[in-house]
Amino acid sequence: MKQPLDIVFLDALTMGDTPLTEIEKLGNLTCYSSSTREEALARVKDCDVAIVNKIIVDDEFLDAAPKLRLVCEAGTGINNIDTDACARRGVIVRNVAGYSTDSVAQTTWMHILMLSGHSAFYRSRVLDGSYAKGGIHTEPENPFSELAGKTIGIVGMGAIGQKVAKVAVAFGMKVIYYSTSGTSHCTDYPSVSIEELLKESDVVSINAPLNERTAGLINYDKMRLMKPTAIIVNTGRGGIAVEADMARAINDEMIAGVGLDVYEKEPLPSDSPLMHTRFPDRVSLTPHMAWQSVEARGRLAAEMAANIAKGW
Repeated sequence: MKQPLDIVFLDALTMGDTPLTEIEKLGNLTCYSSSTREEALARVKDCDVAIVNKIIVDDEFLDAAPKLRLVCEAGTGINNIDTDACARRGVIVRNVAGYSTDSVAQTTWMHILMLSGHSAFYRSRVLDGSYAKGGIHTEPENPFSELAGKTIGIVGMGAIGQKVAKVAVAFGMKVIYYSTSGTSHCTDYPSVSIEELLKESDVVSINAPLNERTAGLINYDKMRLMKPTAIIVNTGRGGIAVEADMARAINDEMIAGVGLDVYEKEPLPSDSPLMHTRFPDRVSLTPHMAWQSVEARGRLAAEMAANIAKGW
């Protein structure tokens, strides 16, 4: 009789309360909220399948898991997994692509609308009583500008970038993009250099992976090219736009705002310059949550189950 699979999820806390029922049907599933390096090495010694999100999978990890046949990434990026080491040992690596496209695009637009609409400023005027004491029905200070007729520059025109672009068109915006791969495969919008994109855009949306072509792509000198009324939103990966340089650009009033869901170090340290700018209303920060809508996490769980069910 075939033995049931031993499946270990080493950092399941990221899934919240998402049901893992379909995975449980495939074997004996053991979930740990999180695992230190030492704990991870001990917990995989008898497993056939390891599910990881940010856990590092390298030769030492594989040495500790002699029965391991499959590593399932609980997400899309597999930069935490040494795929060459896995291949040498016959361990299959499978990730889940496309499950969070709508979720990330929606969060991108949340940041864009909050920054371009001066949401933090207007909210504070209501909550601190200024609106109640103003004597008129509106708030004449700090008016916002319409997005219609403006230009959005998208860094990385993959599935998420294209979804962001479609919403921009619905707002009446012009779309341009910079191909981070060097191949301008999308013909729906003009492909331009990063310098032209920064010069022309009223909104810069980063929807690209972090790699040797994108690391530090937008630094302080590049931000000098931008309009003082422009904003940067990054829901791709931290490190593509340099955080300290963005904070400096805000302080110098070189740009009008930044919205970030991803960071060079996660979680974002409390002493980050982004947390201490001269103009906090111009900074919109979320805790790397763009991928995790209820629907996206459900799709992720289902696709992980499918990846395990394929076998090896």
